[in-house]
Amino acid sequence: MYLIPVAINRPMRTHLDYRIARAQVDQIRRGMRVRVPLGRREVLGIVLDQARTAQAQDQHRYKPVSAVLDDAPLLGKELMDSLQWSADYYHHPIGEVIAAALPSALRQGAPRQEEAPQWLYLTDEGAAVPEDKLRRAPAQAACLAQLRGTPAPWSDVDRRAARALIDKGLCRLGPAPEMDPAGADSGRAITLTSEQQAVCDALPHSGFSVSLLQGVTGSGKTEIYLAQAAEDLRAGKQVLLLVPEIGLTPQLLARARERLGGRVISYHSGMTDAARLAAWRRIDRGEALLVVGTRSAVWLPFTALGRVWVDEEHDASFKQQDGFRYSARDVAVVRARAFDAPVGLGSATPALETLHNARQQRYRHFRLDARAQDAPGADLHVVDARGQRLRGGLTPSLARAIQSHVTEGGQVLLFINRRGYAPALLCRDCGWSATCKACDARMTWHKQHRSLLCHHCGARQAVPAQCPSCGASELRPAGHGTERIEEALQAMLPQARIARADSDVMQRAGAWQELRAQVLRGDVDILVGTQMLAKGHDFPGISLVGIVSVDQALFSADIRATERMGQLVTQVAGRAGRGRRAGTVLLQTHVPDHPLLRRLLDEGYDAFADALLEERTTNALPPAVPLALLRAESVDATAAMAFLEAAAQLLRAQGAEAIGPLPAPMMRRAGRTRAQLWVQNPSRAALQQALAASCTAIERLPEARRVRWGVDVDPADTL
Repeated sequence: MYLIPVAINRPMRTHLDYRIARAQVDQIRRGMRVRVPLGRREVLGIVLDQARTAQAQDQHRYKPVSAVLDDAPLLGKELMDSLQWSADYYHHPIGEVIAAALPSALRQGAPRQEEAPQWLYLTDEGAAVPEDKLRRAPAQAACLAQLRGTPAPWSDVDRRAARALIDKGLCRLGPAPEMDPAGADSGRAITLTSEQQAVCDALPHSGFSVSLLQGVTGSGKTEIYLAQAAEDLRAGKQVLLLVPEIGLTPQLLARARERLGGRVISYHSGMTDAARLAAWRRIDRGEALLVVGTRSAVWLPFTALGRVWVDEEHDASFKQQDGFRYSARDVAVVRARAFDAPVGLGSATPALETLHNARQQRYRHFRLDARAQDAPGADLHVVDARGQRLRGGLTPSLARAIQSHVTEGGQVLLFINRRGYAPALLCRDCGWSATCKACDARMTWHKQHRSLLCHHCGARQAVPAQCPSCGASELRPAGHGTERIEEALQAMLPQARIARADSDVMQRAGAWQELRAQVLRGDVDILVGTQMLAKGHDFPGISLVGIVSVDQALFSADIRATERMGQLVTQVAGRAGRGRRAGTVLLQTHVPDHPLLRRLLDEGYDAFADALLEERTTNALPPAVPLALLRAESVDATAAMAFLEAAAQLLRAQGAEAIGPLPAPMMRRAGRTRAQLWVQNPSRAALQQALAASCTAIERLPEARRVRWGVDVDPADTL
């Protein structure tokens, strides 16, 4: 009798064995998909290893494989090894890890390849359409602009917009174009400044290594990414460029296609399932492509990976925050090592872990200190809000500066990292506040939608007409969000053209591209938004950046909050002074003398990061000492703590330092009580060994049946 180990997409830390016939031993290989019985159902699984023999008398204990779906491994050796490494390092069930790497259609049994991939071409009529003719249909206009100069695969376009253009006769479908096999598709030549060229020449061109490219905002890191990508594509290699969020992909895609032609594709969660599958298939076929993608693109089935770039590598969105809690940045390094390919980590504000590795000379460190195109940059000033009467959340001096810049024809970016109208709704008579019934959090008032919304669990309530506690009729907003700032500015400057950029208004397809085009055309005077404005956007007309407040981050329970504050301030400030006009940055704060804030403002991000690294080392925190969190939650208020108490004993028996259990800073979320156990060891290898030795035993604890739990290695937050 022969058995094969199969990984199932279930929260099981062990595989299941299934019986196969002798004739199937050579046919079924690691990385292939099979259908197998599980209870009363049949499910899809991935073969984890070659068949092995078992005792014939045990045959009745094992169910047979129902069907084999692939003629060859769907997932090659390198990708299977990387997935297994990730399951081991992050201590997560292998079946769920593999599922994260596959488009949904492949998880449901779709064939590996389609017969004839389709591309979208401009017709002669479409090529003659003026760029502003489709302004009322921005998605169609964006699709048409995408096709100018080069056709695009059907997998990489907005299909609804494309079908509308086909109906109008502006586009047509056809087979894939003939391309230069070396990957040198038509595109505009990339011209680098002398500083960029020197860095580009010094960066490794082959062989595995990790390099930190630290460049001030506007220094042209993207041009270096694309210059090296062009070189790799000419050599027939594949290139991965990871970006932190979907909003950055259209801008980067446009620049990449302008310079590299049709050898550029995208991959992110905003694409349809069919589009993601088609992109996956192109990579699987071995096409020499530059993939611009978000976190999930790190799992694509590369066959000839020549280089990986991680843009804005410090960004927390590279870490999956629930379920399989992996870091795409760190997995990218693992995959590049397997291909013997160089990795570049780009940022103006590197993560402390990355700087620590550079200081330890594990990573090479390159700098870009000058802005490209001789942009003048910006001066940063503190606005002391103490004792000031705020109007719409703005001090008089910040309000005057906004009015002055708008009057003089400049554009203003106003940053506040809170969406909605106000973070709290209060009764002025009795002090009642609107709180979430399922979380330890106040409800945020979204005036535009006439509702109260919990930003943690998504619960929604109607705004009460009177105080539910005392019956008073006057309820007042407390604090400021993007909506309230926008309203105050409109009252202050009635003639100003104001736009808002937050997740409430950027959900519609094409919304960000439309807003970005308006800003670049000069149709927006004031742009109010959250942290989505801090990441890599180039708005040359911005002459003033106002940062409404960062005070909350300075006193947060999250050990990474201050680091993120420094990164946000530096990144947002970098949006000013990118054109011909010098910029001004005004940071409004009630704690202007906070030592870390002063260090950041007076000496810059490097000095600020050095101070934080010293503080982390003193307190035995990452990156000086590795950290894992054992997180647990339950509807029973005591179950999570009881489970973690039992788990702590097992971990301590393996030599780990287990601190806690402790209630989570937000103890109740979505109706569940949450707690966590801090697990540390000065040696990363020893920490991993203790977790590996304990997790199976933890899973078998009687207390584990009453909770949801998981391991978070290298957590992006401690909340």
